[in-house]
Order: sequence, then C-alpha cells, then structure tokens
Amino acid sequence: MPYWRLSAFYFFYFSALGVLAPFWALYLKDSGYTAIQIGELMAIPMATKMIAPFVWGVIADHTNKRMQIVRSGALAAFLTFLLVFWVSGFWPLAIAMTLFSFFWNAVLPQVEAVTFRHLDQESAMYSRVRVWGSIGFIAMVVGVGYLIDHHGSRVILYTLAVLYAGFWVATQLVPEESTPAEHEHQHQPHSFFSLLKSPPILTFVAACFLMQFSHGAYYTFYTIYMQGFGYSETLIGEMWALGVIAEVVLYIFFMHKLLERFGARTLLIASLAIAGLRWLLIGHFGDSLAILLFAQLLHAATFGSFHAAAIHYVHHAFTHKLQGRGQALYSSISFGAGGAAGSVASGATWELWGATTVFSIAAVIAFSGMLITIIGMDRRGG
Repeated sequence: MPYWRLSAFYFFYFSALGVLAPFWALYLKDSGYTAIQIGELMAIPMATKMIAPFVWGVIADHTNKRMQIVRSGALAAFLTFLLVFWVSGFWPLAIAMTLFSFFWNAVLPQVEAVTFRHLDQESAMYSRVRVWGSIGFIAMVVGVGYLIDHHGSRVILYTLAVLYAGFWVATQLVPEESTPAEHEHQHQPHSFFSLLKSPPILTFVAACFLMQFSHGAYYTFYTIYMQGFGYSETLIGEMWALGVIAEVVLYIFFMHKLLERFGARTLLIASLAIAGLRWLLIGHFGDSLAILLFAQLLHAATFGSFHAAAIHYVHHAFTHKLQGRGQALYSSISFGAGGAAGSVASGATWELWGATTVFSIAAVIAFSGMLITIIGMDRRGG
C-alpha cells in the first residue's frame, strides 16, 4: 500500500482547502465584495461539486484509469487558478473560480476510490492515510493567518498557487489502483440508479446534504464573525487549526476503533447531533473564547467522524464498478449541493437576520438530519 504517496496527495489537497475555507471570504471582503456576493462566490467551489465529481466518476468507472484523470484534473486546476491574479470584478472572478474549482473538485472522489482499493480489506484504516490532509490543513490555517496579519490578504493568492502546484506534483506519485480481484469483475447486483432509489441510500444522501448545509455559515463567515468580536487573524487561524487538531487525534487514535465498534450509521447520527450543539454554541457565545474553543473541538465529530463514517458507508454500499460514482455522489451531494446551498443561504440572511439567528437555523438543520437518519437509514456497511 503506497502509504506516503497517498498521504502526500491528501496533504496538498487539504492544505489548499485550509487556505480557501478560512480565508478566501476574508480576501473577498478585503477586495470590496458584499456579504451577498461573498456568499455567492463561496458557493461556486461547492456548486461545481454537484457536477464535476459525478461526470469524472462515470468516466473513471468505465475506463478504470482513475489516476490519469486525477493528474489531468490537478494540472488543469493549477493552470486555471492562475487566472485569479489577473481578473477583477464579480463576474470575471466568478468565471475563474468556476474553472479552477471544476477541475479541483473532480479529483478527490477518484483518489478516495483508489485509496480504498489499495487498503483492500483494511478500509477502517482509511483515517490513518486521511490524517495527513488534516495536518496540512492545520499548517495552513496557522501559517496563513500569521502571514495575513503581517502582509495582508493578498498573500492568500500566492500561497494557493504554490499549493496547487504541489498538489499536481503529488498526483504524479500516486500509482494507479491495483488490478481488481476476480470477483470484482462480476456485475454489481443493482444498477447505480436502482441503488440510488432505495430508501436507506436516499436517507444517507439527505443526511449528507443537511450536514453540509448546516456548515454553510461556518465555512463562509466564521472568520468574519470572529473578526467582529476583535479576534486577530492569527488567533482565528489557530482556532481553525484547533478544530482540525481534534480531528487528527480522532483519526490517529480512535476512528478505526469507533467504526469497528459502533458502525457508520451510529457515528453519522452522533455527528449530526454534535453539529447541532456546535452551531448553537458558536452563534450564542461568540464573545466567550472558552466556549468557542470547546466548540472547535467538536469539529472532530462534525467533520472528522461524519466524513470517515460516510466514506466507509459508501465503500460498502457502492461496490465493484460503482465505486467511483458512489464516492462522486457523496462528494456532489454533501460538499457540493449541501455546501453551496448553505453558503448562498447564509450569505443572503447574514446581514438581514444576524449571526445568532443564522447559526441557530444551522443547528435546526443538523438536528433534522439526525432525526431522518435515525428513522430511515439501515446498517449497510456497519
């Protein structure tokens, strides 16, 4: 199993996310965009996830050349990102963001499928590979927060350009997935769309959508929200990092044991419940650093355990030739449709209703996801 080569990919991919998620909205704010425009622009990378992963997943499943597709997408993402250095204005920037995010977002689901193929029967150990993505995220939110404090928000562009170049190089190192075992050449018992129409899968899809929808205000406005209470960019970066450090601890020491003991369904339900609590704490206690610190520790559940459990569920529910499309579906619905809808909704309501109300609504959405998962999801894949 090419552990370090796969880990390098996750490191660079999520390092870039560690710049985009916490600081891109800040760059947009400093560039003069309004809250509504920021919400719409921040939704673009998520919206492309509704299309790009599935399109590329179909091609990858039919050609079985996932890493060739990944390498092409990584190079195109790097080249199209360079456009942001020259464009100005809402629509030119929106077009540039659509282009580079379309290619960037198509890559991860296919590498997830490759990773699970290399893991073979040790799928619960996925978190040991994925943890390097979290480490990269931590390094960026701390380092870039410090750089912004001292050099301004334009440093975000240069950092992302370097990371996208490293991301492309990392894809050159990951080997193509191993030849499928003989039994995997057999036909999937169900077609993709018949499987998709089954109530447990529909429930899973809805839960993923609602979880990421509830994250909309956090990913779009958390940095700006913290600035409003007088926290520095360095401290804000450290707060983002704290959440991911909690995720790293979970991945290294506990995640594989939790999956084996409780299964994916139970962990998804618990993660949604904790997400609801987290949004209430952030929205109602923004002036309390101690409570905000505790809320950031809950990121281990709201992203860490939820993502690992969801990936585990998809791996077992979509087998054989449907693996690429299954991973793409999860990415498209969760980080794509759910994230985009949450970003746009929070942008449209942030100035109208205020942060407390927006985060309270996010909590209700997370609790709703918990309830429908309890009612409608089976124990497939654990």
